Amino acid sequence: MYSILNMRLREQPYRKDPPADLNTRARIRDAAIVVFGEEGFGVGVRAIAKAAGVSPGLVNHHFGSKDGLRAECDEHVRSLIRTAKTEYVLEPSPTATLQALTEIEEYAPLIAYLMRTFQAGGALLVTWFEQMVADVEAYLAIGIEAGTLRSPTDLKATARYLATQSGGGFFFFLQLHEARHDGELDYRKALREFAEQMMLPAVEMSTHGLFTDSTVLDALLAEQ
Repeated sequence: MYSILNMRLREQPYRKDPPADLNTRARIRDAAIVVFGEEGFGVGVRAIAKAAGVSPGLVNHHFGSKDGLRAECDEHVRSLIRTAKTEYVLEPSPTATLQALTEIEEYAPLIAYLMRTFQAGGALLVTWFEQMVADVEAYLAIGIEAGTLRSPTDLKATARYLATQSGGGFFFFLQLHEARHDGELDYRKALREFAEQMMLPAVEMSTHGLFTDSTVLDALLAEQ
């Protein structure tokens, strides 16, 4: 979400075959992220347990219920995004951006999980969004303090704008991709198309903006 292309994930929670050195709880969580992304949140515990190579009882032992498991998946995905974005605003570089472009397809299962969250809607989506807005505000503040980002007039409003515009725009792009391919959503291809079509204008607008003067901004500030 919101400029997902800049993420530099050190972990891959979305792998179909979780590394053997992960503890059991982490293996279940990572497998669940993949299964939820592929099949939606209506999938049963048995399917998740099978993907993780454990018994359904062990899933419930660690997480209490499927809802408990999903909550941990949500937090883990948020944590990965938060960490990656914080690293990027502290030290943005062309190398990191180009590396993210090269590896963009690898993020497909993670994006599938986020898309399922978006599609599910309801109270959990509202909670998720508000948490993400708070995360955006936090890493904006970090970037401002580090001197890599400009300080906006209203930090909280800017965080909400970025979360809404970038997140909504990205998922709209995915839905368009699906519609253009006869109902088939290939996340790997969609991410590659997104990178090729959106990266340059996104970076250019973030760097230089569009308006040649501050007339409109000055008028808005005067009204406030």
